[in-house]
Amino acid sequence: TFMTDSKVDKEAKTKDIEHKTAKKQDETQALSVKREDLEGTQKELDAALAYFDKLKPSCVDAGVSYEDRVARRKEEIESLQEALRILNGEDIA
Repeated sequence: TFMTDSKVDKEAKTKDIEHKTAKKQDETQALSVKREDLEGTQKELDAALAYFDKLKPSCVDAGVSYEDRVARRKEEIESLQEALRILNGEDIA
């Protein structure tokens, strides 16, 4: 019965090896897909960061004070309102 036990044990271990080999192949394939995803995502992130760095100077305060910006905005609004009055044919007295 030692031979029978050995044969059964060998078959079980052979099946175990087959299952583990298949699992390893699946995991290797999944790892490969995840690495490709990571690479693509990293490229997108790098592009977004480069674009952000390009935009940052135009978004950051350019040394103009708050009061100056408010005054400039007020002048712009007034000139737009005057242009609207002209377009509507109102008297500009």
